[in-house]
Amino acid sequence: MESFFSFLEKRVDDVSSLLCVGLDPHISDLESPTPASALTFCLNLVKQTSRYAAAYKPNAAFFEVFGAEGWTVLKQIVESVKEESHKQGSTIPVVLDAKRGDIASTAEAYAQSAFESLGVDGITLSPYLGKDSIEPFIRVREKGVFVLCKTSNAGSGDLQDLTLNSNIPLYIHVAKLAEQWNEKNNVGIVVGATHLDAIKKIREAVPNLWFLTPGVGTQGADLESAMKAGLRKDGKGMLIPVSRTISRANNPAKAAADLRDEMLGYKMAGVQR
Repeated sequence: MESFFSFLEKRVDDVSSLLCVGLDPHISDLESPTPASALTFCLNLVKQTSRYAAAYKPNAAFFEVFGAEGWTVLKQIVESVKEESHKQGSTIPVVLDAKRGDIASTAEAYAQSAFESLGVDGITLSPYLGKDSIEPFIRVREKGVFVLCKTSNAGSGDLQDLTLNSNIPLYIHVAKLAEQWNEKNNVGIVVGATHLDAIKKIREAVPNLWFLTPGVGTQGADLESAMKAGLRKDGKGMLIPVSRTISRANNPAKAAADLRDEMLGYKMAGVQR
């Protein structure tokens, strides 16, 4: 039976790409501070980059800022990605970057909102409330989650680097939990490209999980080093989101193509080692 990550791996193979295009309509980047401008901005990015994208990652915050109209725009964008998938004959997963995390009854509503109302394929989640807060999102194997493990921001170490009684950092414990929860091949983890030592340790701890690896581009992470540390032995296992480097380029299509090709080069070099 198909699962979220089997769909993703097919897409990765179809377009030879590990690139996840971020859809983040910063108001400063729009022609006007309106939902209509956000829609135009994102539809243009999808149109220009769909040949190179393994997945898309809209950040909920940039749509929620517009209120109810923003949510409508987000749904339209998800539908546009589905249309591109149909044209190409290849499913392009959409991962909602929302970082949800709440008690089970509330998580049920969040899961319904994301998967049934919006129609996204995956979502980012906080594991802080434990498995019962994750369970509503992973019941259907075709829908996937990326659990926050070691995030790319500078302050991530305030909690994530704390050492447990077992003498391992908290982020390793989270990675191991995600591995346990991955019974249906639909649980991955968020591992920031800005923390190379952590990427190496996490990959050693969970050799088969998929990573969503932000931090390349504006945040300054080195792509080659991150891929060398985080790729699985099969040259997969990393979905690498890039947003502003593509959206603010003079030619977003070329920027996406160049990033895809750069990633492919590092991937091939890693497999051959």
